[in-house]
Amino acid sequence: MPKIMFNNAKIAGIVACVPKDSISLDSQINIFYDNNTAKLNRIKKTIGLDKRHIADKNTTTLDLCLESARLLLEMLSLDRDKIDAVIFVTQTPDFLQPNNSHILHSHLNLKESCACFDVNQGCSGYVYGLYLAFMMIETNLDNILLCAGDTMSKVVNPSDSNTAPLFGDGGSATIITRKIAKSYFSLNANGNGYRNIILPNSGFRGNLSDINCEIDSKDSMDSADSKDSTKDIDSKYLYMNGGEVFNFSIDKEPKAIKEILGFGKYNINDIDLIFFHQANAYILTNIAKRLNIPLEKVPMESISKYGNTSSASIPLAICDYCTNKKIEKNLKVILSGFGVGLSWASALLELDSPMINIKFYQKETK
Repeated sequence: MPKIMFNNAKIAGIVACVPKDSISLDSQINIFYDNNTAKLNRIKKTIGLDKRHIADKNTTTLDLCLESARLLLEMLSLDRDKIDAVIFVTQTPDFLQPNNSHILHSHLNLKESCACFDVNQGCSGYVYGLYLAFMMIETNLDNILLCAGDTMSKVVNPSDSNTAPLFGDGGSATIITRKIAKSYFSLNANGNGYRNIILPNSGFRGNLSDINCEIDSKDSMDSADSKDSTKDIDSKYLYMNGGEVFNFSIDKEPKAIKEILGFGKYNINDIDLIFFHQANAYILTNIAKRLNIPLEKVPMESISKYGNTSSASIPLAICDYCTNKKIEKNLKVILSGFGVGLSWASALLELDSPMINIKFYQKETK
């Protein structure tokens, strides 16, 4: 497990953006829960679901991140010529070629000496992106623009009760700048679990005949009422083995939090907040219990407002928390993402006064 400490990089600001249009779980009770109100209410309470914001057919991840970046640069009064690199984390780009970072570079009219690259990463992607940005700052760059987001509604089966109610769309922009500060990162992967979250027929492999994967359509979080289905892993929609993902999350995440605390020589009482990937409230509550962390230290209100927004979920959770709470001190926080890959990554760092002024921005769809 690589563990890395940085000394000269800090987050200057974050903006998150979601589409204007939202769908409530109540409005889809007939699609997902056979008009069973008791089941709907149990899902809302246990899993934490309620609403999710969905991009229209003309709105992409690039649009959401671009809106976030424009607002963030304005908030920070940062000259665009001061941006040394763009990192764009997404699994739902506009095109396979060219990548989103170069298109965003064009829209923002950034300088030619600005490096641009995309990172194909999901739920742990924001922390992976932060690691790359902090590392680039350590190599003597000054300002990195990190964009992270996904429009997962475009790849889930809209009638699949195991995936569609979970995922919302969102984008974010973060500026990482040169400033003396200590931060600690840990990045991890277990590629043996790649089958458990997969979007088949989305690349250049014609089929998945080389993948021996049993399809378990039961959701371990609602196993008593789940129904066996004939989901086909060779379909065009996202496949997720809910039971395996749940087991992976509650096994790896508590260990990851303990390890990053040990690496930084902190204990849990030194930490103000832990912003996990907002998978669902059931998973986060279980992780918190295994760590004996008070739930007040684990913000998860954004789940019921926006759902699981993949790589945008951590910055969106931070923005949601900071715009709804009065922050009067520097925050010592852990950011921890986990999911597709399978992968997991954690960072222990400080969010200081610039973060207090972060605004949550909601994109007006065209």
